[in-house]
Amino acid sequence: MAEKPSAAQKAIGDIAPRLADITDEVLFGDIWERPGLSPRDRSLVTVSALVALYRGDQLDFHLRYAMDNGLREDELVEALTHLAFYAGWPNAMGALGKLKALRATPENS
Repeated sequence: MAEKPSAAQKAIGDIAPRLADITDEVLFGDIWERPGLSPRDRSLVTVSALVALYRGDQLDFHLRYAMDNGLREDELVEALTHLAFYAGWPNAMGALGKLKALRATPENS
């Protein structure tokens, strides 16, 4: 049976197959697998950076990934509340809206 396509393959594999491969091999295959931080901690850092930089286009995936990596919704809410004061109120509010929307998706039911 063929391997299930990665998120990168689904998102950009048809238009940028090499970038999808690099995303899988280097970003998620090397950087995310380094032993210095747990996947949970890497997710918290990544979500924080995306919120601070107002990069909402990647935030949906990484909020879901953070929960898959062991962060609870209440921990993410606390982190986003904290970020409101350091990264900006609109950034945190937008991220909280995305987190709330994840409740309605089938894979989180």
